[in-house]
Amino acid sequence: MSYRLLADGVVIVHFLFIAFVVGGGLLVLRWPRLAMLHIPAACWGTLIELSGWICPLTPLENGFRQAAGEAGYQQSFIEHYLLPVIYPAGLTRGIQLAMAAAVILINLLIYGWLVHRRRRARSGAEQAGTTADYPGRGC
Repeated sequence: MSYRLLADGVVIVHFLFIAFVVGGGLLVLRWPRLAMLHIPAACWGTLIELSGWICPLTPLENGFRQAAGEAGYQQSFIEHYLLPVIYPAGLTRGIQLAMAAAVILINLLIYGWLVHRRRRARSGAEQAGTTADYPGRGC
């Protein structure tokens, strides 16, 4: 298999991972057990942005590109692929922090809604069970 294909595959996986980090909470609303995968992924993505580290997928892709005879790149995946599409300027520390804050905020809102919905459903089930145990004493 060509190293270029491997590098392109890493780019696709990297992009899908970022999409899952940002929007995976919406999938959790439909499939709550997915939270076991999404929460660690969101924490990892946030940690990478807040710390300024480079995701391990970036050097992996660069290694494949260099093995294919292509030039790698010095920036992070986000700087190289996403920022030219999303932002006209280069990645700054402020933008990284804003992106991390957006991931945290989006996921806090989604998981907060999920917890609220579960508590409401549990409360309704408990009330239904209480009134069913004592016929004639319901509302």
